[in-house]
Amino acid sequence: MLTVALGGLGWLIGRETTALLFVFCVLLAATGVYRYGDRALLGMLGARPFALAEDPKLKSAVDSVAARLGVRPPQLYLIDDGFPRLFVVGRGPRSSTLALSKGCLSALRPEELEASIAHELAHVRRRDVLVQTFVVLFAVTLVETSRVGGWLSRVLLYVLAPIAAAFVNLLLSPGRELDADALASSAIGSGHDLADALTRLEAGARLVDFAASPATEPLYPVDPFEDDGLARMFKTHPALATRVSRLRAMPTNGRVL
Repeated sequence: MLTVALGGLGWLIGRETTALLFVFCVLLAATGVYRYGDRALLGMLGARPFALAEDPKLKSAVDSVAARLGVRPPQLYLIDDGFPRLFVVGRGPRSSTLALSKGCLSALRPEELEASIAHELAHVRRRDVLVQTFVVLFAVTLVETSRVGGWLSRVLLYVLAPIAAAFVNLLLSPGRELDADALASSAIGSGHDLADALTRLEAGARLVDFAASPATEPLYPVDPFEDDGLARMFKTHPALATRVSRLRAMPTNGRVL
């Protein structure tokens, strides 16, 4: 859609040559995002490669959950801060990266951590991860472009933030979180551990300062941002109470996909 729109703009400006140039630039950028978008986001969010010696049990837990969901085990990255969060980026079931903060590892009990990992890998299984990675990278880039300083910063923010938010809300529906919750619960056999994990993550988020672009909101299992004007524009998560209620109502059956 974006390629067609910019191609049409190029046609209006300079006919065939300019239109082809616009399309080529868009396709080149899309290829770059597809190949390197996940690494760009990991770098923006301060994640580094995880060393197996740091926590061998974590690697085993992730591999076990990945096997239940039928996806290739993701690469692991660690975020060296105390804010409890985790997220997944990548291109699909055969190429993904899971990042966890030290705060997440210390805040969650083992069964809650397993359930949270299952939720993130459910996004991989459902192929949400590619769209999610692309959309968040695009939105973050637009928002950060507005932070050029001076009087122009506010003007750019008023112009670019609504565009970024519209892009996020158009392509990332709240239903994807509910679907990932259901798939994760089916994989681990119960919704209670994930409900407990989400509740604990939200409670922990209120105790630790967190500074990041609000455009990254769709990455996390719960919304980590205060409900201010800018952050509200990027909200894609259903109400936590709704998710917890649905999860606790799911049957406990020990099912493994």
